[in-house]
Amino acid sequence: MHYVSAKLLKKIYKPRAKWSHKGMYGKLLVIGGSKIYSGSPTFNAIAAYRAGCDLVTIAAPKRAADIVAKFLPDMITIPLEGDCLTDKHIKEITPLIDNHDAVVIGGGLGREKKTIEAVKNILRYIKKSGNPCVVDADALHALKGFHLAKNFALTPHSQEFFVVTGTRVRADVYSRINETKKAAAKLNCVILLKGYADVISDGKRVAVNRTGNPYMTKGGTGDTLAGICGALLARNVDAFDAACASAFINGAAGDLAAKKHIESTLASDVADEIKNVLKKFVKK
Repeated sequence: MHYVSAKLLKKIYKPRAKWSHKGMYGKLLVIGGSKIYSGSPTFNAIAAYRAGCDLVTIAAPKRAADIVAKFLPDMITIPLEGDCLTDKHIKEITPLIDNHDAVVIGGGLGREKKTIEAVKNILRYIKKSGNPCVVDADALHALKGFHLAKNFALTPHSQEFFVVTGTRVRADVYSRINETKKAAAKLNCVILLKGYADVISDGKRVAVNRTGNPYMTKGGTGDTLAGICGALLARNVDAFDAACASAFINGAAGDLAAKKHIESTLASDVADEIKNVLKKFVKK
């Protein structure tokens, strides 16, 4: 077991080549949102862009996609007809998976039976494609019985960890290390168990991240984490390192935001501080 440090960021964020072009530093697909929830995929995308991703495309039910498109001109949106994700959208989504370097799925999708079934089928396709993937939020409810892949990263909080594994974890780092390692080995993936101290494991390696604070309980801070992780996967970072680095960056951004805003800290404040974390820890 080791603690995540800023050294990992220097390993990941190497100086860019002078003759860089669009797409060299990752193309990320975000699958999320529903009639009610548009914020989650928005935060996924903003955080991914702030973490250095070149292009982010959001596939979301039409109302959510339209809201996201109006939020920033940087956003690329694919509006899906209807109020929630279903199997009828898979034909639209699979070519997008093939044309991107990584996927983030789950934020704001909702848990309707037809949506969970669609998520299962999409995850099967992602696994078959070989693309790395962040599975977060509502998509975690589709994982029962799944055997994933080493380039999949799950980002549950303690209740979602129970949904995925059937195990309730205590507010104790050492017991969380044990349970996270066991679950990651069983599911054949990387798990980032969020908490006061984040625990990350691929079933063999284990790391603990100590950035972050209790003011990051606001909705959306998990979405920024998933977006950062997706951005790193899209630039071909190993899933374990991507999970460790995203936990560090998101927590450090939350620390900067909380220092300024305390109780008033919002997920948008966290997303806005990502640039300052990278500015501090990554050399140009």
